[in-house]
Amino acid sequence: MPAPPARARTFSSTIGDDALRFSDKIRISPALGKEAGGPMSAYTAFFEAGASAPLPAPYTEVWVVLSGAVRVGVEGDTRTARAGDFIHVPEQAAGMVEALEDTTMVCVSTPAH
Repeated sequence: MPAPPARARTFSSTIGDDALRFSDKIRISPALGKEAGGPMSAYTAFFEAGASAPLPAPYTEVWVVLSGAVRVGVEGDTRTARAGDFIHVPEQAAGMVEALEDTTMVCVSTPAH
């Protein structure tokens, strides 16, 4: 039986009650996983002001800041991204991400995880 045709899909960037807690101050709401997204994954992330997390990951990501502001990078070499900005985080990038204020981002990664 042939596979169904590919189709466009939509997802919400709302962080709901079913969001996964990455830490006390970080919540992740998966949208597109490995099983459905083919070569990429997508999720919404919410960081409370002051939340931080290490960057190194075994995949490349692009983050779109929907609201708030984050600082990314290593000490002495950081960048600040605000609502409307994109952030490219290469695979195994060194450093941290820190929320300067409550921040919501949409994150797309490849390969899928």
